[in-house]
Amino acid sequence: MERYLDLMLIRFGILAGGLVMLALVVFAVAVALKRRGRLDQARRYADPALRAALRAAARRLEDGPARPRQRDGRR
Repeated sequence: MERYLDLMLIRFGILAGGLVMLALVVFAVAVALKRRGRLDQARRYADPALRAALRAAARRLEDGPARPRQRDGRR
């Protein structure tokens, strides 16, 4: 049991470290874009993709739990 808990703790540490690294990279990119004066341009490019992703996520939440797909790809 102790070995399992150790593995779970290591897995959590790796996930947490990965999320921290991802956040640092995103922050560094945002700072670099702001210093070059291109943050507004990046926002204009990212805005339509973000809105589409949010609409798709909202649609998935409204549909309820996922149902298994049929063999021909229909739901």
